[in-house]
Amino acid sequence: MEPQTAKILALETATEGCSAALWVDGTVTQRFEVMPRAHARLILPMMDALLAEAGLTLKDLDALAFGRGPGAFTGVRAAVGVVQGAAFAADRPVVPVSTLAALAQQAVDAGASRVLAALDARMGEVYWGAFEAREGLARAVAEECVCPPESVPVPAVPGWTAVGRGWTAYGEALLRRLEGRVDALPQADCIPRAAEVARLAVGEWTQGRVVSAESALPVYLRDRVAEPPREAR
Repeated sequence: MEPQTAKILALETATEGCSAALWVDGTVTQRFEVMPRAHARLILPMMDALLAEAGLTLKDLDALAFGRGPGAFTGVRAAVGVVQGAAFAADRPVVPVSTLAALAQQAVDAGASRVLAALDARMGEVYWGAFEAREGLARAVAEECVCPPESVPVPAVPGWTAVGRGWTAYGEALLRRLEGRVDALPQADCIPRAAEVARLAVGEWTQGRVVSAESALPVYLRDRVAEPPREAR
């Protein structure tokens, strides 16, 4: 059962989608746009609009949340910077949420019980995470990683649903690697959204799994920023 009294503002800017969501007493509202390279310009007006519509200020919130990555370096940094500044100014805790978990949550909400979330990491690789639905929430069952699609960890059991644009980019290679363990690809083209970040953050906040503004850090999984991409196959 989800807490009904939390007020949490969440951001997700790790991919081409830019979004902010406000969870208030069990109801979530969201602003979402797909505008690559415009996140820094869009995210603050989205936040301001959500708070204004709800008649709230930052100090009325219980916490702020953000998609911590993995994803595009500049995108992840955009959310981190804004959340750190807002949380510090309002003296509120922060809930970092895996961007892959937020992506998997979309599939869980559609009825999936096991989810393989993949984002295109460029350089011939994917950001990869395996999740199971537990009490309606996507929970990691293995460590997230970045690797070529031919090398993703193979689950021991079948019955997985695919989600994320890593499947759009490398679907054939991933399916060959997984050898029949994926049953459905209905949401392969989904983009991570702040609404799911907020949903996951509520549970984390309730359990006290929060950090201070200065400890709200990104998770890149990869530190090879300058490596050139592989040649086209």
